Amino acid sequence: MSRYALLSVSDKTGLVDFARGLVERGYTLLSTGGTKAALVAAGVPVRSVSAHTGAPEIFGGRVKTLHPRIHGGILGRRGADDAVAAEHDIPWIDVVAVNLYPFEATVAKGATLPEAVEQIDIGGPAMVRASAKNHAAVTIVVDPQDYPLALAAVDAGDAAARARLAVKAFRHTAAYDGMIAGWLGERLDPGFPAETALPLKLAQTLRYGENPHQTAAFYAGVGEGGRALGRAVQLQGKELSFNNLADLDATLRVAFEFAEPACVVVKHMNPCGAAVHRSGVTEAYALALSADPVSAYGGIVAFNRPLGAAEAQAVVDSKVFYEVLAAPGIDAEAREILAVRKNLRVMELPGDWGGARPAGMDARRVQGGWLLQDWDVGHETEWTSALRPPTDEELSTLKFAWAVCRNVKSNAIVLARAVEGGAVLNGVGAGQMSRVDSVELAVRKARRPTEGSVLASDAFFPFADGVEAAARAGVVAVVQPGGSIRDDEVKAAAAAAGMAMMLTGARHFRH
Repeated sequence: MSRYALLSVSDKTGLVDFARGLVERGYTLLSTGGTKAALVAAGVPVRSVSAHTGAPEIFGGRVKTLHPRIHGGILGRRGADDAVAAEHDIPWIDVVAVNLYPFEATVAKGATLPEAVEQIDIGGPAMVRASAKNHAAVTIVVDPQDYPLALAAVDAGDAAARARLAVKAFRHTAAYDGMIAGWLGERLDPGFPAETALPLKLAQTLRYGENPHQTAAFYAGVGEGGRALGRAVQLQGKELSFNNLADLDATLRVAFEFAEPACVVVKHMNPCGAAVHRSGVTEAYALALSADPVSAYGGIVAFNRPLGAAEAQAVVDSKVFYEVLAAPGIDAEAREILAVRKNLRVMELPGDWGGARPAGMDARRVQGGWLLQDWDVGHETEWTSALRPPTDEELSTLKFAWAVCRNVKSNAIVLARAVEGGAVLNGVGAGQMSRVDSVELAVRKARRPTEGSVLASDAFFPFADGVEAAARAGVVAVVQPGGSIRDDEVKAAAAAAGMAMMLTGARHFRH
């Protein structure tokens, strides 16, 4: 009995060589549409699926391979179903190479709903899953890079290789369906579904996790545009680590809070330096570094504007060791200047990063499950004045402090100062168990005088002690959500110190 292989691929990479390898091994090739046309053009003998099944392609190609002679040939149990196969003239199909309609590429181009729906593959996943289920007899290939492995498995009758390819195939269809469900769900049924899948694609393996005894890898969201770390391009430097990526994400969250030219330095997930300056990011960098040059060592630095030679030279001249530098555009002169820092990982962000949003949901793994929530991005509220109105300078500096504070680990307190042309971070209290401790830590960390600083708190003050500590440090204005049962005591303490106080009405915990 002739041996059959079915090839139906959107990605034609390596197709012809793989097909010729199968023909040389005595296989009759079955194919459809563009795959068949590519093989014919290359002079590879191939038979159409419709000739094999005796049924035409119908509904504009929507139904081609959904036929017992295809699925029976894949799913039949060799040695158990031979008589039934012979009765119905169903030859076994022992090799299947399928990759699916390009749904991800289609929606990435801004496809309409009808255009996206037409790129939902039906027959392909059915054949992949059938082949993977019957991997005891069938070699399934979904990735062109696996063609040499598949041919070797055919030659050796390698059951272990078929099993590995089958697992990869199930993962492939799961990610594909998850991507479709996510894209359609955002448009047709937003919210928290009763069941869901998170489609992920391996972007790179990492040296280790948070600690050397932990293995780790970076998986990028499939089909995610916008603010997605998988879109960043590494231009130079050592391999990225787990901590590098986590800290880079934290840094970019802060840097792109601002419309003004900004620079942010993060260490261990918290900003230790941040500044905005209307003259540009070179000035913002100098200010940000001055906020805490000691903590900046070994940190991540990010800019919200493209880098040229002047900005790159400022980084090199500062002689500070950074793990990662990131910006939305790094020109050729800047790259050449930064190249002297051979270990510095330089990441170029897509130019649309500033105007984009993160896709999907914010997810956090917990033991035995996931926590999902909306991204805490762009949630703006109308501030109200609780005491005397702030001056224009105080208000602009409060807005700067608030943007930084919402990205600090709670309990979060941020001190900031106005400077000519912008604003600069002047002390951070992060991750403390009490809010007054965070205030006192921020005051201790300040590199500039605290007198005349403003203060942002990510949640309300539960007692007046935090405001009283700020008053002793000379803080002149506070922004906080409000809503404590002791708000009157908190306001009284601020009023006694002559502070301005703005209420946001919304907290921004970041655990």
